[in-house]
Amino acid sequence: MTSYKFNPSILREYDVRGVYGESLTTEDAKMLGISFGTRVMESGGKIIVVGFDGRITSPELCNSLVKGLVSCGLNVFNVGLGPTPMLSFAIKHLKADAGVMVTGSHNPPEYNGFKMTLNGVPFYGKDIQGLGELALLGEFIEGTGSIKFIDISKDYIKRLVQDFQGIKIKSVAWDPGNGAACNILIDLVKLLPGEHHIINESIDGTFPGHHPDPTVASNLIQLQNYVIENKCEIGIAFDGDGDRIGTVDGKGRIIWADQLMMLFAEDILRDKPGSYVIADVKSSKALFDEITRLGGNAVMSSTGHSLVKSKMTELSAPLAGELSGHIFFGDYYYGFDDALYASLRLLALLNRREKTLSQLYELMPKMYNTPEIRFVCSEKRKFIVIEEVSKRLLMLGAELSEIDGVRVTTEDGWWLLRASNTENALTSRCESYSAEGLNRLKKQLCEQLSLSDILIPDDLIN
Repeated sequence: MTSYKFNPSILREYDVRGVYGESLTTEDAKMLGISFGTRVMESGGKIIVVGFDGRITSPELCNSLVKGLVSCGLNVFNVGLGPTPMLSFAIKHLKADAGVMVTGSHNPPEYNGFKMTLNGVPFYGKDIQGLGELALLGEFIEGTGSIKFIDISKDYIKRLVQDFQGIKIKSVAWDPGNGAACNILIDLVKLLPGEHHIINESIDGTFPGHHPDPTVASNLIQLQNYVIENKCEIGIAFDGDGDRIGTVDGKGRIIWADQLMMLFAEDILRDKPGSYVIADVKSSKALFDEITRLGGNAVMSSTGHSLVKSKMTELSAPLAGELSGHIFFGDYYYGFDDALYASLRLLALLNRREKTLSQLYELMPKMYNTPEIRFVCSEKRKFIVIEEVSKRLLMLGAELSEIDGVRVTTEDGWWLLRASNTENALTSRCESYSAEGLNRLKKQLCEQLSLSDILIPDDLIN
């Protein structure tokens, strides 16, 4: 077979992703199927599961992908439209060797992409780059596979509620953001007690309600207002493919994922004392301190769901999470990130403690912090900036971690600057024990950005 060249920009760290019709085409999808299918066959695999999210271009990309997979001799189980965690469940449930989800995740509507799993672990990093190299060589396996369409949704919902009998909750507001989890959520809440209100409940790849990224505070405003106006106990939001959770309490306050992790850690470490609990480099120091206080082993990981998932497997950790809302449970669940499961886990926790999320929020350590702040920086320049900042700080004798970017610890708290692995951007976060300390940390970060000729974002000035 002739060789093929992918646009290098679509071969990302954690997935394959680009703008449909520009950097990403249906031919790319087919050739990705052939390239990844070859790798699956080389590993001894025979069965692969595919699914797709609610983006307008996803069905077409999925069809092209399947053509490529079948041409390698793979037997394809197509589970159709649904959230990414449903595909992850299907891989386990159907005992498949691999899986591919067609999804643009939390990116704007014009984007789309592919998340891959092989032999139970994420397919990322050098493996993805290797697909580009394989395509250039054109050394593909050829064969004749098959396609079978399977509705896995009922089995998935059954598994979601399996561990949560007896949950009592008065009123929950849900915002799936017109994303791929909508239909599953509608059927799921029918099995739960209490009142359930769903906004933006129809799958729509244009995302008319708001952009489905629960890490951005402005995307939660609609949910916050609904919770307050309708006197709900809690509000829960998902991203576009249903693997990331966002939460607000009954007073409309945002409870970030690292704060949720404090609650989950306490529950898990009560049953599994001394266990590893993993959080990414963007997470609050309060979380790491709380894990240690509860008798757990706190581990700081690089950001990225594939990296966190791999670290979780390595350490046999029962709990891991990222500030971005990916939360992984490995005690009673499968260890993949599932926002629907995390939601039920949270409701069960509130029920068991007989407290509202608002009441538990009041008991959390009070920290002063920024959200994750993202600002544009070219693909080439973003990594150079991190190197420049690191060198300057080391010369100054600063206390820093280089696990992922630079995380600088001072008497006031800490600040982070890292290069995004999914966007042409730098990301930052600052956290302190006081408002004054937070301002000093922001000033330190701004100074380093200025020295590297980076335009300082407004969120760091204000």
